[in-house]
Amino acid sequence: MPSADERPRLVVTAAVIRRGDTFLITRRQRGVHLEGYWEFPGGKCDRGESLPACLEREIREELDAVVRPGREVLATEHAYPERVVELHFIECELFGEPRPMLGQDMRWVARKDLRTFSFPPADDELIDLLEHLLP
Repeated sequence: MPSADERPRLVVTAAVIRRGDTFLITRRQRGVHLEGYWEFPGGKCDRGESLPACLEREIREELDAVVRPGREVLATEHAYPERVVELHFIECELFGEPRPMLGQDMRWVARKDLRTFSFPPADDELIDLLEHLLP
């Protein structure tokens, strides 16, 4: 197994989209890394792409919606066996009604119910923040 220094490094953004006390989550599709896990929508940054631009593009492509990125809630890094992911969770204001464009499952989930869904290990710290710290 390659060391963390030899593994590909991906920069990823994820949108923390809130409606009242619910958060928008989507399920990773079959055939992709971490398939079947639930996640906060977003994706990989293209080379030279800013974090806000990445998030705007990913939400438009995946959910046919427009977001206005706000503050970064959490930046974390997680080393998986095959890659290292640098993950930026960013609060976003949503415009319009999202609709899954790639056939993925999508749900609005109450804060108290987030732990009932299987999220990738890299999301644990964010879920702790959402459950206990953010108003």
